[in-house]
Amino acid sequence: MNGTRLFGLRGAVRCENDPEDIESRVGELYDAMIGMNGIDESDIVSLTFSVTADLDAANPAAALRKSGRAADVSLFCAAEPQVKGGLPGIVRTLMLVYAPEG
Repeated sequence: MNGTRLFGLRGAVRCENDPEDIESRVGELYDAMIGMNGIDESDIVSLTFSVTADLDAANPAAALRKSGRAADVSLFCAAEPQVKGGLPGIVRTLMLVYAPEG
């Protein structure tokens, strides 16, 4: 990977606690992150999701895989810590990707 380095890209989306909404919004977030950053899916190392406790209708990683995206990307999902005053219905992501420096 000459001339490239590992970057971490963050994103978030608000979802309803509904499997179809989670799948749709997580897919939109993924597409936006790839499109806005000019990423080729083959350069993605992994994608980690965190989800607020109120979203229990679907696992965002499984929802993304079900949508046909990220077939060869390592996916992981974890519960987000509950924090007073935190926004409900949020899926956050950290995408690790190799991209050109500069």
